[in-house]
Amino acid sequence: MNTIKTKPFIDASLKEANKELHLMDKIVIVHCRFQSVGFFEEKIRIWQSTFLYDDANSNLLSELIHCENISYYPEWTDVPPGKTFLFTLYFSGLPPDCKSFTLAEIIPESNGFFVPNIKRNKSDVYNIIID
Repeated sequence: MNTIKTKPFIDASLKEANKELHLMDKIVIVHCRFQSVGFFEEKIRIWQSTFLYDDANSNLLSELIHCENISYYPEWTDVPPGKTFLFTLYFSGLPPDCKSFTLAEIIPESNGFFVPNIKRNKSDVYNIIID
């Protein structure tokens, strides 16, 4: 006896929700290096309004979900003069077709972190220099 297999109907909204859940499973890890210059202690911090933007589609962004070794606004982290300071940022997943992205700290003051054109890799773990 032959059985007939039919393809089940899946609502479009359910497909979209599943795609979003899949993206949330992937985390992007960005290891940052900040070099203190000059003779005075510097202070840095990260704002929750820091994102990764898909360079091909600036409407697609990944949100900052955690940081290590740096303070969230409004607190400050001290960086001794002339020292290299390392910290790590964790973001929600990028779209699968993203080839490059930009790290941007969107804040109401000058000198927010901004690193453009970071080339995507298979591991989604990156090492960047913050100027």
